[in-house]
Amino acid sequence: MAEENTPNGEATAEQPAQPQVRMQILAQYIRDLSFENAVATKGAPSGDVQPEMTVQVSLDARKRTTEHQYEVISKFRITSKNKSDDSTMFLIELDYGGVFHVEGVPQEQIHPFLMIECPRMLFPFVRRIVSDLSRDGGFPPFNMDPVDFVALYRQELARRAQAQAQAESGAPANQKLS
Repeated sequence: MAEENTPNGEATAEQPAQPQVRMQILAQYIRDLSFENAVATKGAPSGDVQPEMTVQVSLDARKRTTEHQYEVISKFRITSKNKSDDSTMFLIELDYGGVFHVEGVPQEQIHPFLMIECPRMLFPFVRRIVSDLSRDGGFPPFNMDPVDFVALYRQELARRAQAQAQAESGAPANQKLS
C-alpha cells in the first residue's frame, strides 16, 4: 500500500474512497390516527384493573419520484386489555410517515437501511404521540419500550423466506408441511 503524508506530517495508508452516507428527514407526518376508548363506551371496569399492553409494528417503504427520496411508514397498533377479564380498555392505531433523502447507500443495502434506520429515526416522535394520546384519552401515559427494528427486519426476512419455500414446494401458504 502506498502511504501519504497528511498536512500535519503523519503517514497514513491510502484507502479507497467510500461513498459517504447522507440521510436527511425532509418531512414527518401522521398519515392515519385512531384512538378508541372502550372504557368510556362500556363503563369503568369493575374489580381489579391490571392493564396489559400489546404493541404490533409493521413497516412499509417506497421510492418517490424525486431522485434519492423515499417514504417510510411505521404502523403501530397498541391494545390495552385488562388482564383480569381480558376486556379491551383502549386501542391506538397510528400510521406515522417520513420522507427521507438518502444518498451513498449501496443499492443492495438500501432496503434494510430504509426498514431499520429510517423507522429508528422516527420512533421518538411516535413514542411521544402515543404517550400524549393515551394520557389525553384518560389513561396513564403509555411510554413504549424502544422497538428493535433490526430484529423486526430479520423476522420479516425469515417469514418471506418461509413463504417462498412453501410456494416453491406447492404447499398452500397457510398449511403446515408434514
